[in-house]
Amino acid sequence: MKLAPYRKKSPWILHFNAGGCNGCDIEILACLGPKYDIERFGMINTGNPKQSDVLLITGPVTKRTRERLVEIYAQMPEPKVVISCGACACTGGVFRGMYNCEGGVDQFIPVDVYVCGCGTRPEQIIDGVVQALGILEKKTRAMEESVRLKKEALKEGEQINRRHVAGEIKPALT
Repeated sequence: MKLAPYRKKSPWILHFNAGGCNGCDIEILACLGPKYDIERFGMINTGNPKQSDVLLITGPVTKRTRERLVEIYAQMPEPKVVISCGACACTGGVFRGMYNCEGGVDQFIPVDVYVCGCGTRPEQIIDGVVQALGILEKKTRAMEESVRLKKEALKEGEQINRRHVAGEIKPALT
């Protein structure tokens, strides 16, 4: 599998446990260890949402974490990718229907990649991260294209305005 060699920077992951049993968190730590070494894909685990490109969420969203999750997502710069890791983050899992459980992550923020399983395996998490890198690259390109088109539109508008001021363009009669 060819991994995006055209990336300009290493994407940073922000891991957030929304209130689960920590089983998936242990598997994420295994991904960071020497056996799986997720950093070989250029991913760096960070703790600051303002520097993160990927939000990796484990556990179901609880009443106490819902607001914080939405706030963290809003603080992340565009483009950003969200990975829902584990059955609890995807659907609420075994905690679904409990008094303090609000449900899966996608009920509150948009999710790009779902990594299912109860106690997700490190291989699954790595596959999800690689998928997220592809999505992040597509979003980055789309954002760059949007910026380029806006610049072209502004430049064209400025040219029309200059021609109007110079008297080359006559105002339309109404």
